[in-house]
Formats: sequence, structure tokens, C-alpha cells
Amino acid sequence: MSDEMYTPNPTPEGQETNKMSIAALVCGILGIVGSFIPVISYFTLVLAILGIVFGSKGMKIAKITGQGQGLATAGLVLGIIGTAFGVIGVLCIICAAGALAAAGSM
Repeated sequence: MSDEMYTPNPTPEGQETNKMSIAALVCGILGIVGSFIPVISYFTLVLAILGIVFGSKGMKIAKITGQGQGLATAGLVLGIIGTAFGVIGVLCIICAAGALAAAGSM
């Protein structure tokens, strides 16, 4: 029996995960999905912005360590798209509230 059987998560040498890139990807995905739900769009706008921050930091870490930048790039792009959707969603909510207030004052 060898000791390799008892390692909890064996990874090939030189292929450690970049946790910033994973965080960027998760925040970017949640930012896009949550931007279509009006109740939580403010919270997911923050997540999308965090996706941009984590994605850029993940790309820097990947360059320094020589790892692949795919997850970091995907997280960065999804964060940008989620931020755009979130801003548009928040503006739509503000416009709808203004229209309701104007209609109520007539």
C-alpha cells in the first residue's frame, strides 16, 4: 500500500487551484443569474463587482505562478456582464418606482 491512496484531494504536481479565479467565476455567475431577480438585484450587483475584482487579482496570480488564466478570464468577463445587467436592472427599478410615484400623484 502506498501513501498516495490516503491523500484527500490528489492533484498533479504544478496544478494547484487558483482560489481567486474560482471566487471570480462564482461571483460572476451569481451576478448574472441574480440580476434577473428584482428583489436581490442590489446584492448581486455587489457580487458582480466582486467578480471583476477577484478576476483581475486571479489573472495576476496566474501570471505570477504560471498557471492557466481561463477561470480568471471567465470570472472577469462574467463579472463585467453581470455588472452591466445589474446596473440596467437597478435603473429599471428606479424608473418604474418613479413612474408609479408620478401616476399616484395625478
